[in-house]
Amino acid sequence: MKILKEFNNFLSIEKEYSSLENSNVAILSAPLEMTVSYGKGCSRGPEKIIEASAYVEFYDNETNREICFEQGIVSLEPLCYDSMSIEEALASTEKITKQLLERSKFVVLLGGEHTVSIAPIKAHLEKYPKMSLLQFDAHSDLREEYEDSPYSHACAMKRVVEFLNPSKLTQVGIRALSKEESIFIKENKINTFFATDIRTGKWGLNWQKELVSTLSDEIYISFDIDYFDPSLIPSTGTPEPDGFFYNETVEIFREIKRQNKKIVGFDLVELAPIKGLSHPNLTAARLIYKILNFVFS
Repeated sequence: MKILKEFNNFLSIEKEYSSLENSNVAILSAPLEMTVSYGKGCSRGPEKIIEASAYVEFYDNETNREICFEQGIVSLEPLCYDSMSIEEALASTEKITKQLLERSKFVVLLGGEHTVSIAPIKAHLEKYPKMSLLQFDAHSDLREEYEDSPYSHACAMKRVVEFLNPSKLTQVGIRALSKEESIFIKENKINTFFATDIRTGKWGLNWQKELVSTLSDEIYISFDIDYFDPSLIPSTGTPEPDGFFYNETVEIFREIKRQNKKIVGFDLVELAPIKGLSHPNLTAARLIYKILNFVFS
């Protein structure tokens, strides 16, 4: 594993705080883009997030800390998927994630399409067999196959629940799915917090508390950026209206902290940068750093 040049480090922090040896956090860029079905460009997401992170402040006023200097954050050379099948790409990504976990790194994977999340979820489940999976997404991603591929980004969570008990999956923000997926959710008792149910008050004003209560003490997070409302994040392949906003999302992480639960790793995927539009890239970078502040505070 090679370390990126210093100017490509997350937050542009100095090598003193961003080498593999002295960092507790590892940023793994996984620019997989093989099955995107509508808007394209998510393979450029990781590099644009890291580029934008140079403009994120080190200090977090909520935790009163500069986590990047306390923990160290290394940005690893982006994975290369040239000439690989999607199965080979996932196997390679899983192997590298496992290597990082064996070195006691907290892994943040940046995609790429949502299919790539299968690999770090599987690697983390091996280390944390009791973990829950919290999926932020506009789509349920539970199709058996899509466009003749069982590894389409629309099938990512269906592949995951082949090795993760479906009752360990909690979804939030879902507002686009097929009838097939709706039936699967009900039959397998998946904890799905639909956008319409949240907006119409099914779980009351403190829906974040109800959501976090479905999770075990150890949590892996898979964050598809299209969970957000397109007015906040238009830069994604399949944007959906009636999405979510930054503060109500961060409140979920506050609630995880209040319930003394632990985030063991996370990925952020499906950012498809738009030329000349920088705020989605910066918002994604800021969210990553904000989550890390909750992880280590």
